[in-house]
Amino acid sequence: MFRLLLMLSSFMLFAAGAGSIYDFKVDGIDGNKINLADYKGKKIMIVNTASLCGNTPQYAALEKLYNKYADKMVIIGFPANNFGQQEPGSNQEIKTFCTKQYAVTFPMAAKISVKGDDIAPLYKWLYDQSVAKHMEPAAVTWNFQKYLINEQGELQAVFAPKTLPDDPAVIAAIEK
Repeated sequence: MFRLLLMLSSFMLFAAGAGSIYDFKVDGIDGNKINLADYKGKKIMIVNTASLCGNTPQYAALEKLYNKYADKMVIIGFPANNFGQQEPGSNQEIKTFCTKQYAVTFPMAAKISVKGDDIAPLYKWLYDQSVAKHMEPAAVTWNFQKYLINEQGELQAVFAPKTLPDDPAVIAAIEK
């Protein structure tokens, strides 16, 4: 009975409208605000990042992708320390690392949580959207999972952490 009530309440929350991606304003790594409404009409790739992960070299490919598709897409990095304590630094340390090691110029958010009881509202929204659309993986499974939002603000695709930013499937989704 409890499970049924939980499922029903989750459905009602989703049906009532969890909001739009454009409703989110997140803290930037510099203390500024990143307003996702500023990116209406562009694709948005949201990536949870970590500086000490085996996937960290993906920063370079993300930067190339960001530069190549700057007219039609933005990438936003979300540092998170949820997996293997691979992002222990402060926002300033993370920014310095990304800039010096990978020359990152795409927007970076302040460090957040992408799972668990303290999951950031944006990542809760991404999870809910991916479940509703039967996309896998719905929940973040590791560092560098990628969520692609289309030009209308709808979740278009989810790419597993090991899927490289220049993978043909990612490129096809961006160019779609």
